[in-house]
Amino acid sequence: GDLFVALKGEAMDGHRFIDKAFAAGAAAAIVDRPIDWPHVLVEDTTAALHALAAAARTRGEATRIAVTGSVGKTGVKEAIFSALDRASRGQAHRSVRSYNNHVGVPLSLTRMPARSRFGIFEMGMNHAGEIEGLTAQVRPHVAVITTIAPAHIENLGSMEAIAAAKAEIFAGLERGGTAVIPADTEHYEQLKLAALRAGAKVVSFGRARFADVRLLDAIPSANGGSLVTCEFPEGRLCYTVAEPGDHWVVNSLAVMAAVRAAGGDMAAAGLALAEMGGLKGRGARHGIDVPGGKALLIDESYNANPASMRATLTQLGQTPASRRIAVLGAMGELGEFSRQFHEQLSDPIEDARVDFAVLVGEAMEPLVRKLGTASANGLGNPLAFAHCAGPAEAIAALEEFGLNAGDAILVKGSNAVGLGRLVDHFVSRG
Repeated sequence: GDLFVALKGEAMDGHRFIDKAFAAGAAAAIVDRPIDWPHVLVEDTTAALHALAAAARTRGEATRIAVTGSVGKTGVKEAIFSALDRASRGQAHRSVRSYNNHVGVPLSLTRMPARSRFGIFEMGMNHAGEIEGLTAQVRPHVAVITTIAPAHIENLGSMEAIAAAKAEIFAGLERGGTAVIPADTEHYEQLKLAALRAGAKVVSFGRARFADVRLLDAIPSANGGSLVTCEFPEGRLCYTVAEPGDHWVVNSLAVMAAVRAAGGDMAAAGLALAEMGGLKGRGARHGIDVPGGKALLIDESYNANPASMRATLTQLGQTPASRRIAVLGAMGELGEFSRQFHEQLSDPIEDARVDFAVLVGEAMEPLVRKLGTASANGLGNPLAFAHCAGPAEAIAALEEFGLNAGDAILVKGSNAVGLGRLVDHFVSRG
């Protein structure tokens, strides 16, 4: 019953898959050449998809929210959706998974039902100029930047350039729209200026005293998450965040700021945050069968950059466990900064009191050398570690090390490393 859009890319042409699409149940296709199936013939299928997206955007009255950032954009997008979906009783729409690029964003817009009251769209980028094209399609009423960190620094060259690329999201804001930005980043003034130049109202979130949605207190809760109290111009709100880690405390402030800016229910947002579980590859927690009982596996295998590595290692260090094990995959798109950022992981690994580390990928070599040197010199407590080429070797290294009941295992790395295979291997055991 679906519509198949035959897009043409640099290396692949969707027209090659038309027969398979109809065999799978497609009702019709958008194509740039006649075919023997029900179809709409156009000159350019990508332009047609963009036209469908624009039609879906304008046919309804949904308040549209765009989310980007170096870290946390998928989780924040999902949390905003959960909050607004609860408050609107099912009338919220969002981009699924990480549909955040030049295909995923217009596809997500096209899928938005006319009755939607809210639409939440994630936007990602690898190069300057990409988010500007995406935000022009969504035309958000609220634009959120979660944080600025050295993701894709290989392509952009500096943190200031990363901030500028993220700030492109403000260019598409509807007149009178709101820019939600992190108050605690050193790039706050740069983001604020970009938002003001776009004619946006600026709302900040974070620990800074001037933040519009400000953290007053966060204490660990019984479920492993946090009990958070925040202050905003209209008052205060206390709520529980189910997801563990300080980064989720700050993420929750971004969620609250976005929901408030969109005219949503902040109390409903608090309830949604209390019920959210981790996403596959982005914090999902699994009890896995090991000798003597269960071990905890934390699945962060979908993505990694220096900021998210540090945050999740901190979270591992705060997780009650008999032993802490870190399976860390190489971080991509760091370019000339790769050596120093991988080497700098030694400190958060030590702070997290990791008992055994499995380092996966060639780019981990600088960290391997640093950890090896520290062990050879007898500095502190030598860390047991293994350096592996890929997921298969990492699985073997964990099997040889031997997992026990009460262990906590963090799996974190760039998606290209393929550590999702390791997660699936151990989770499938129970």
